[in-house]
Amino acid sequence: MSRENGMSNMPDTFNVRRASTEDLPTLVKFTAEEAREAEGSSLTPETLRKGIEAALNDTSLAMYWVMFDEKAKVIGSVSAIREWSDWNAGFYWWIQSMYLLPEARGKGLMGKLIETVNEEMKIHGGLELRLYVHADNIVASKAYEKVGFEYSSYQIMTLQQ
Repeated sequence: MSRENGMSNMPDTFNVRRASTEDLPTLVKFTAEEAREAEGSSLTPETLRKGIEAALNDTSLAMYWVMFDEKAKVIGSVSAIREWSDWNAGFYWWIQSMYLLPEARGKGLMGKLIETVNEEMKIHGGLELRLYVHADNIVASKAYEKVGFEYSSYQIMTLQQ
């Protein structure tokens, strides 16, 4: 991502690293809070733990990164999954979850998390970085637009089981 898309003023006191199983309790907490804030959903911690732990042990399922401050306190996280495109013979990368503690918001840090995923995608020859955002989550939509995301011409449809 370039400096023109709102990610040039990121504080240097925050760093991002690949998440490990030691981060599991924090990732469960962050993911549950993200679901509550974004959709009003209440997720089961045991199910979250099982899903996140599986991905931490098998990056073909998902990849997680955590952001930490100068005191090594984890203040945010992002995860991404890959989707194979037979049309383009490559992977689209999807941001699956993104969370920043409330006190860390509005400082350009989301851009640093996205930039980390985007750079990893480029290293692996990914085609494009994508994400879902709930239609009612105006705050998140505006934040994603600020770092360069645009609306797609695709709509999501589901078949309920």
